[in-house]
Amino acid sequence: MRQRVVRVALTAALVAVVLLAGPLALVIRSSLYTAQRDTLERTALAGAVRVSPDFATGDPVELPRPLPGGTLGLYDPKARLRAGSGPADGDVPVRRALGGGLVRSGTGGRIVVTVPVSHAERVIGVVRASSPAGAVRRRVLTAWGVLLGVALLAVLIAVLVARRQARALAAPLEELSEHCRAVAEGDLSRRAASSTVAEIDQVARTHNEMLHSLAELLRRERDFTGNASHQLRTPLAGLQLALEEGLGQGRDSPLRPVVAEALATTRRLHRTVEELLRLSRSRGWAHAAATYVPVRRLVQETVDRWHGPFARDGRRLLSSADDLPADLRVPGAPVSEVLGILLDNARVHGRGSVQVRVRDLGSALALDVSDEGSVGGDRARLFDRGHSGGGAGAGIGLALARDLAVSLGGRLSMTRADPATFMLLLPVDPACGEDPAP
Repeated sequence: MRQRVVRVALTAALVAVVLLAGPLALVIRSSLYTAQRDTLERTALAGAVRVSPDFATGDPVELPRPLPGGTLGLYDPKARLRAGSGPADGDVPVRRALGGGLVRSGTGGRIVVTVPVSHAERVIGVVRASSPAGAVRRRVLTAWGVLLGVALLAVLIAVLVARRQARALAAPLEELSEHCRAVAEGDLSRRAASSTVAEIDQVARTHNEMLHSLAELLRRERDFTGNASHQLRTPLAGLQLALEEGLGQGRDSPLRPVVAEALATTRRLHRTVEELLRLSRSRGWAHAAATYVPVRRLVQETVDRWHGPFARDGRRLLSSADDLPADLRVPGAPVSEVLGILLDNARVHGRGSVQVRVRDLGSALALDVSDEGSVGGDRARLFDRGHSGGGAGAGIGLALARDLAVSLGGRLSMTRADPATFMLLLPVDPACGEDPAP
């Protein structure tokens, strides 16, 4: 912005200088030459007044002193020099003046003015005054130099004023940009300060009002998430205790496998609630506080957990992760949640066999979940919250899975529509170890 303001001011100053200085330079040149001709004319007229009608018979004529470097001479009707200085034979201006009119001209690098001398209504001689044109030319160049210096000074002043004004305009905008960068980094308590520019102050006030509304909205959402998680913890803990007690007392009960599965499901639900709460409070990558587990074990546990629901639907669930390094670890709970959402999406909206495949890409890890169905509709809105491609569900699962992937520094995308294939791309660090279980 600063450079743009300076360029605009410089362009305006140059245009003004060209439009004003050009005609002014021509006026200066014309006025200096006109002034020199007027001076020569006055000198010639002063000499013509001193010419006696009898000068042709030998009466001496005393002409005024010529201009410095110039000549002043009296010529008879035959264009011969009779007094003063100048060419012996009259030139063209002298011959033209013998016709009875004053002549101004330039010839041979000199400015010449000739004045006829009349007596008894006839021309009896001509007074010729001249001066070198070089002297006038030097005065013109000197004046042009002064004009150029004034123009450059005006341009310089315009640039300095423009730079100062650009700083005055850009400083509040730069401060507002720095403020927005701090807000983008998570500091919602920052507020834009006022400046001396009314329009920028209006933008700052609108920005502060928007930021206040946004901070209030985020506070309410975080409070709701915390309250919901807190209220869910107590009944979930009571349900776990009841199931554990029932599992311990009914060792020979035929319902023991069902109770054990319900207990495992309740524990997973508890971990899901904790993960969602941690994600809502996190300002950075979620894996900074997540527990790292071997990816092969994670995939196997996920497949084992989802094998029953797919088997009841008469569908197969396959996995492929045997060629991965044993020490390759990923954040356990978030990745498990994403895989769970993708498998549930494949069970509800897909068809045929489902396969979970893990690929080692060196500095990244790709987890593919595919089935034999296809994805229709608007693919651009597939991950929008509230949009359900199949018409069943609330349209939250894929949006939540995408947010979890982003919180891990990764990306979730649909790589193929037929057969439907989703890919979770994660950055990995093979050197990271498994955190102790809480």
